[in-house]
Amino acid sequence: MNTNILHGLVKEVLEQYREAHLRIATAESCTGGMIAAALTAVAGSSDVFERGFVTYSNEAKAELLGIPIALIIAHGAVSEPVARAMAEGALAHSAAEVAVSVTGVAGPGGGSPAKPVGLVFIGAAGGGDATVVERHIFTGDRDSVRLASARAALDLLSRRVG
Repeated sequence: MNTNILHGLVKEVLEQYREAHLRIATAESCTGGMIAAALTAVAGSSDVFERGFVTYSNEAKAELLGIPIALIIAHGAVSEPVARAMAEGALAHSAAEVAVSVTGVAGPGGGSPAKPVGLVFIGAAGGGDATVVERHIFTGDRDSVRLASARAALDLLSRRVG
């Protein structure tokens, strides 16, 4: 997927974090590293982007981010508590000061009445503020949902430091 359409927002986020002397970590599920790829597509991003976790499976969420499997079983991987734990886990397992997380149902399958295709939770932790989680319903095909999720995560990062 082409992340070039995120380029302007990415440059803005990198500049904001560079000026604030803060580093970013990502914890991505349905976006599969798209946010990390967009951030690292910009030359000089290494002073801001600290690391990224692609935790697509529940086991990866547990092993790499320290999320209790019981939390995932109780709420499902696509949930506010898991998005919160992903952001906080990325922060705890990195040297970054701010972390963003994304978990959702990108489709075209995998949705349910309670968790439809397009449901995405985006979390942000660190930066001296309480962890926040936003709930979104994005429309379109899989690529559209993933791209909208990455854009919303970058926007949340921008608002976090802005």
